[in-house]
Amino acid sequence: MRETGKIALVTGAGSGVGRETALALIRAGFIVVLTGRNPERLEETRRLAGSERALSVVADVTDPDAVAALFATLEEHYGRLDVLFNNAGIGAPPVNFEDLDIRNWRAVLDTNLTGPFLCSQHAFRIMKRQTPRGGRIINNGSISAHVPRPRSAPYTATKHAITGLTRATSLDGRAYDIAVGQIDIGNASTPMTEAMASGVLQPDGRVLPEARMDVRAVADAVVYMAGLPLEANVLFMTVMATAMPFVGRG
Repeated sequence: MRETGKIALVTGAGSGVGRETALALIRAGFIVVLTGRNPERLEETRRLAGSERALSVVADVTDPDAVAALFATLEEHYGRLDVLFNNAGIGAPPVNFEDLDIRNWRAVLDTNLTGPFLCSQHAFRIMKRQTPRGGRIINNGSISAHVPRPRSAPYTATKHAITGLTRATSLDGRAYDIAVGQIDIGNASTPMTEAMASGVLQPDGRVLPEARMDVRAVADAVVYMAGLPLEANVLFMTVMATAMPFVGRG
């Protein structure tokens, strides 16, 4: 493992894409701050890393005070931040649109949109004042930002909004050497997509199984984005299971 001397922060690092990406970044030589709401899952990620190159900090990205404390801890330990991966996200129960509970709507918006907003704000502050200046923010989008699934209004709305946040912050960050990009993921093999193996609702009303891909393909893509020099940026990347219903879906 070649040490890069770079510091990365991964939200939602206790499972799925977040865990695999954190492990991949560590293998690529980054020091990684792992954050999420579940201390046991974070510690499991840190244990799987088999390395002292990870620090776990329990935080809820929907809580402004918790996010402020997270970034204060990161800066106290390492003095800088090179890469933020805004990965934490949830979905709502797949019910008919008119039956969606406002509490579920707000929970998805708070986690999937307000969380990345808060984390990106703190990342901007650190990246603007550190030496050398600048850094990279990678947002976890979704192919749902382009083609939604049935009964997914809260998730889809937030992923559309993440695309807007990516574009706006990529522009706002230019003057400070802050590069912002987005990875849109389709059917990575994680606990969130387990139901796809047996069958999920399609736009035509059928319930069909869908192809999935190894989540490590996503982690490797994020590592590629994270490793670019700041003069280059992947603004948007789609990584998807080749045989999933995406192109032509609907």
